[in-house]
Amino acid sequence: MEKSVAPAVATPRVMANVLSVFYLAGGLAGLLASSGAVDAPGRGVLFALSLTALVAAAVVGWFGPRWPRGAFHFAVVLAAGLIGTAVVASPDGQTAVLAGALITLVAVDACYFFHLPLALAHLGLAVTVVTAGLAHHPHVDVRTALALDVIVVALAYVARALVLRASGASRDPLTGLHNRLGFDEALDELMTSVARSGSTLSAALLDLDHFKQINDTAGHQAGDRMLCQVSDVWRAQLPADAVLARHGGDEFSLLLPGVGGADALALVRRISALHPAIGLSCGVAEHRAGETGSQLMRRADRALYAAKDGGRGRSALDDAHQPGRAAS
Repeated sequence: MEKSVAPAVATPRVMANVLSVFYLAGGLAGLLASSGAVDAPGRGVLFALSLTALVAAAVVGWFGPRWPRGAFHFAVVLAAGLIGTAVVASPDGQTAVLAGALITLVAVDACYFFHLPLALAHLGLAVTVVTAGLAHHPHVDVRTALALDVIVVALAYVARALVLRASGASRDPLTGLHNRLGFDEALDELMTSVARSGSTLSAALLDLDHFKQINDTAGHQAGDRMLCQVSDVWRAQLPADAVLARHGGDEFSLLLPGVGGADALALVRRISALHPAIGLSCGVAEHRAGETGSQLMRRADRALYAAKDGGRGRSALDDAHQPGRAAS
């Protein structure tokens, strides 16, 4: 499912690493390009832009893994702006084309990081800025600018195709959710973030009650429709940064960054109530300091079985300190 592709591959840590490397490459390229004749016009501007890119590389590399996804839109637009300014400030045609060629890095970022409409918007903005700069440069033929556009668009297409291919390995083909591999990758990413920032994280495991009976009596197509229905409802109701996965069969898992156990339990109960004709058993656990991802999921699994033991169609919170709040 194209609407879900980019986030499956580009986690904030990966986005930060890639963007930082590209900023570094752009900054180093700019320093080399501006190291020519001392009196060349625009040399000081190119040097300042290069230093800005190097500083941005350090900032993105250090802080980027903790950024919300929306912050990367600004970082990519900033990169396009720096490149466009470098094109205009270039003292000669060769340097201008070299600066313009750096827009390929922005194209790869856009296609790797964002959903397709946003990727196209970033690509269109970047290409427009650079093409306008090259077309108005006194030492660059407009045909050169158009030729560069063709190369950038071709690279963007290939980058998007590779993202789609890579994302397929971590997606459930029926529902479009993360599969077990995608969930494990997301869990590792969030555990790293939690260890670094001390933020809150809750996990939940969900089972459809008596799902086998549905397959046996109504057929597998009916069971597939039910799985897709549940997936669509949950995906629409969950926070944007939540991670929802189908592990196979009727088993789902959920990660809720920034949400405490009690709030996660309330959220699970509220969404479960939207399926009056489908019984859902849910187990929730809040991450504890020093706990590994596997330990967190084992406690969520324990809570799930506690919910099922209570009669199914229930939600339980694994909270050793407040056992009275376990199930409902």
